[in-house]
Amino acid sequence: MSRLDNRITIQLSDGTEVSVKGYIAPFEYDSSDFHVAWDELANIRVAEPEKQYPASVFQSFLPSKSVSVGECWQIQEEGTLTLLRQLSPRPQLKLHINSGDPSRAMWACLRAYSEEYVEILFRIHGQFVLNSGWLTPSQFAGHLIIDRTQETIASFKLHVPQTTLNFDIGWTQEDGNTASAIGYCPQMELCTETASLDVEFIEAITQEETERALISCFYAFQRIDWVSLEEALEIAPAQQKPIHVISVDGPLFDESC
Repeated sequence: MSRLDNRITIQLSDGTEVSVKGYIAPFEYDSSDFHVAWDELANIRVAEPEKQYPASVFQSFLPSKSVSVGECWQIQEEGTLTLLRQLSPRPQLKLHINSGDPSRAMWACLRAYSEEYVEILFRIHGQFVLNSGWLTPSQFAGHLIIDRTQETIASFKLHVPQTTLNFDIGWTQEDGNTASAIGYCPQMELCTETASLDVEFIEAITQEETERALISCFYAFQRIDWVSLEEALEIAPAQQKPIHVISVDGPLFDESC
């Protein structure tokens, strides 16, 4: 994916507010039926169904310098955690499964812009600490559309994608041991109530290209140009290279495994 040369500066006015609604639907499935046996998970609800935010919270999603379409930058922690608390009171960006730098768990990318609007896509990895365990979504994905003329939020959405399995679950038992499961929640999201925008962008890349740029910020193996098995069988003899086959029973590109 090639980057376009034109660079733009993205700004928000500090004097405005944004109303955000939050939703968490009941869990429909998990591999150990925790959503039935564990009351805390069975009764999980959004912490605040609706909340007003100053526009300054969303500054965390903006780049600190001018950027071009397809360019990625790191999101700041403060605004991210503020928003995630609307879903559940104790979010954290340092996952229980690793000790990596939490600041590298949040990336945004400029997908498109016009004279009037800018569209940013983002991807965040985090988790929620519960009284007796934790919930780790596969990822938080979303978009932020900014009105360039008014310097206001035109649209915002942060959600857990509806894949077959989209949560890693840990339940701490009375003996202190933690039992784990993977499960599915049909809806966990934050969003503004805005009408759909019909925008003719001056410069843009596709949703798929943007998502690939973002996922490459998290996982180095995603920068490899993968080919199908059929193509590999044709290419390997010509390049005199062996084929290594690995079988896995879960995704490698999010935290739901």
